[in-house]
Amino acid sequence: MTNPRMDGFRNRVGGLAFGGDYNPEQWDPGVWREDVRLMRQAGVNVVTLGVFAWASLEPEPGGYEFGWMDEVMDLLHDNGIAVDLATPTAAPPAWLTYLHPEVFPIMADGEPFGFGSRLHYDPSSPIYRRYAAGITTRLAERYSFHPALAMWHIGNEHGPTAYNEASSANFRRWLKRRYGDLDTLNEAWTTRVWSQVYTDWDHIEVPNIPRTWMNPSRILDFKRFTSDALLECYLAERDIVRSFRDDIPVLTNFMRFYRNADYWRWAPFQDAVALDIYPDPADPDSHVSAAFQFDLFRSLKGGQPWMLMEQAAGAVSQWKLNVVKEPGRMRLGSLQAVARGADSVMFFQWRAARGGQERFHSAMLPHSGPGSRTFREVTDLGREVELLAPVAGTTGRAEVAVLFDWNGWWGLEEVAGLPRNDFGYADTVMRHYTPLWERHHAVDVVSPHSDLAPYRVLIVPNAYLIDDRGVEAITAFARAGGTVVMSFFSGVVDECNRVRPDGYPGAFRHLIGARIDEYWPARPGERFTVRFADGHTTTASWWREDLHLETGTALAVYADGLLKGRAAIVANAYGSGRVVYVATLLEETAFAEVLLEEVRAAGVESPFPGVPAQVECVVRADEREEYLFLLNHDAERTAAVPLTGRGTDLLTGTPAAEEITLAPLGAAVIRRTRQAPV
Repeated sequence: MTNPRMDGFRNRVGGLAFGGDYNPEQWDPGVWREDVRLMRQAGVNVVTLGVFAWASLEPEPGGYEFGWMDEVMDLLHDNGIAVDLATPTAAPPAWLTYLHPEVFPIMADGEPFGFGSRLHYDPSSPIYRRYAAGITTRLAERYSFHPALAMWHIGNEHGPTAYNEASSANFRRWLKRRYGDLDTLNEAWTTRVWSQVYTDWDHIEVPNIPRTWMNPSRILDFKRFTSDALLECYLAERDIVRSFRDDIPVLTNFMRFYRNADYWRWAPFQDAVALDIYPDPADPDSHVSAAFQFDLFRSLKGGQPWMLMEQAAGAVSQWKLNVVKEPGRMRLGSLQAVARGADSVMFFQWRAARGGQERFHSAMLPHSGPGSRTFREVTDLGREVELLAPVAGTTGRAEVAVLFDWNGWWGLEEVAGLPRNDFGYADTVMRHYTPLWERHHAVDVVSPHSDLAPYRVLIVPNAYLIDDRGVEAITAFARAGGTVVMSFFSGVVDECNRVRPDGYPGAFRHLIGARIDEYWPARPGERFTVRFADGHTTTASWWREDLHLETGTALAVYADGLLKGRAAIVANAYGSGRVVYVATLLEETAFAEVLLEEVRAAGVESPFPGVPAQVECVVRADEREEYLFLLNHDAERTAAVPLTGRGTDLLTGTPAAEEITLAPLGAAVIRRTRQAPV
């Protein structure tokens, strides 16, 4: 299902959006015309304007200065550059926090955040919300019908967690909506443990750090509340701009593996989801993690194209070591995002700042100017993005899905009191995703409440916490003939973080065909042998479970230790489907073999057999044509990729058939008719 607002945006920019954050308020007006000239040279067709400009737009309470913004908006429009206009509410000005210091977020340790950074506000503060609504209203009044306006950008990287009294008051309101009465809340939070029963709503506060451990259900609900409080801020500003004009897309920018906001909850309120992502060039596997993020963001709105809103043209400045992107990496990462559903290639930022925290953060136009390597690469990329205009609006199709759930993430990592308290949910998800990426399988990402009908295989990493609706969805998927591959410590607690009855794994006992007597986290350095039915062995570590088979059968058993002979991997027929439960942390190669064998057995073959893992192969398509993206992530070796059918490489205009050779860090985008076999 397409979004008419986004269709209009794509028509407006002529295909894919290309550009970045523009901060003209940081520069003398004499620089603006040079900026626009170089933007046109680079192929920029849209810029994000005003993200951190609150102090420049409203230098004192109720005193607005829009003249400079008027001039910039007109200049951009006169040069054919559209504007993604931001509400500047991510960085309240100094006068606001001076007049109302209560808007500062109080941190978990009781100390205020303080002025001098950004996101220095309590999202529940009525004072902050009032001033944010004021500047948003004035912007919408002035620019809703400006011819440069193509998109609204609400705030920036919503994220503060606050422990203020305003947060406590809002938390109580949120809890009343969720539970209705205190008896229901007390039951959900199991407050009779440690005599925590609440008899008055006013007794409930946000869970700042106590002397010892905190009620895990309270922490979990606070995480949900924080996400919703931030969403309330977004919605308030979105509704203001929508009240002036309803045909312009409205969105905000999300972040990579960000824990404070449940993006499944947020996505329905965006016209498109947008991602800020900064893969570390020093990490040789960063492109695999990026691929997962791109798949997640494509999936958040049911496969609709998404926006790559920020990336770096070169080095960043936020890490201990900030490595430059070698020549070709920026281009390859940009094409990777487009391959996996992005309808934009955007950067932070256009011109490198002379001062401030991000003065050494790279930019499309770096300190070394238009003669620099970076600017040359940006300009070359701009030409290629224009050539890829036909790709805009197309989508992909997957038969394999990976479950990713913020509630489960919070349950594993935000609370203590688990058999071991060093789970890394994102790392676990990547462990399941990477073998699929290496075999070029198209993958969608799903929540426990997604429609699972389109898929043959569902991968469930560490679903420790899952609600009844999610349990039923996974169960129904298997019953209807789907294959489920599930990792250990899944199905343990309900949505309130309460251990499910009838023994481990309460939610999935009948699904996996086994019960678990005890969880056995491994001691430091402990390793054990796992033997498969055909006799071959591998090693495992970190975690074991004392499994007792019921209807399931053992695919592999522990070959040594106190659990010798117990099942380490269980397969169970369930309805018309199959469930495989991996009860230990297998060595990576062995785990990949188990997972990929189940994918093959489910009838899902790799669409690009024999193509090296370092060559990423992704297809986007519409009703008539498909676009095969081939990306060689190896910086030293060429790669030959066999082709079926004939097509044309959009990047070079040359015919492509039988085989194509990719240079190190090389890429091709083959356009061919939809009827050609993939």
